Amino acid sequence: MRRILAIALAAAIVPAVAIAEPCPGNPDALGTARVLAVDAKTTPRVGRKQFPTTLPLADKELVLTFDDGPWPGTTPKVLDALKHECVQATFFLLGRNVEATAALAKRELAEGHSLGHHSFSHPLLNHMAPAKAEAEINRGIAADERALYGLRRTDPTTPFFRFPGFAASPQLLDYANGRGFVVFGADVWASDWRPMGPSQELRLLLGRIDKVGRGIVLLHDTKRQTADMLPALLRELKRRGYRTVHVVAAQATH
Repeated sequence: MRRILAIALAAAIVPAVAIAEPCPGNPDALGTARVLAVDAKTTPRVGRKQFPTTLPLADKELVLTFDDGPWPGTTPKVLDALKHECVQATFFLLGRNVEATAALAKRELAEGHSLGHHSFSHPLLNHMAPAKAEAEINRGIAADERALYGLRRTDPTTPFFRFPGFAASPQLLDYANGRGFVVFGADVWASDWRPMGPSQELRLLLGRIDKVGRGIVLLHDTKRQTADMLPALLRELKRRGYRTVHVVAAQATH
């Protein structure tokens, strides 16, 4: 009787875990475990590859992020893989690529992904005069906002920003946070800017993910090897017990 009472009490204390919605056409999908709203007041700079702190994630929770797109030859494959597994990711857009392939950016938005910003043309912003760096940031945001929402504005709907190459200065970080942007670094990356095959990239990234156990994962949807590797990565994350978290802006501007 005491054992039964103890089990009942434990069940009452432990909060219920929400069950993810079934993934159409893929009952074994990785899925998206939960949504995490973030803002610059509580999480101004995240990712331990660049900053002292990261997002408040539990063990084996990952946030998947993609830089530099959209790109015609590879972003559709990335989106197909994410859709098949019902995983929501965050894309950090380059304004010049959005201008050239607005339909892909709109597809990302329509499929429920978060769309942050990554400058207009990917310069190392800490190598520029602050005024020019700020203009480059604003030009990228304006291009993204116009393509996505039809308004050429520099106050982004989703105030997420990642510095190209993590090349930020203290002044630029203060500028970004002062505007209410959450600045994303990363906790783990695939080094997919280096030449390698999909299977090599998969082994490298999984080893790094297992080492850190949780965090923000940095990939590039412009890389063929990453697009080819992604379906296997998502399946293996599921097999190893990882869960994906979708980050959204706590207060979007419109």
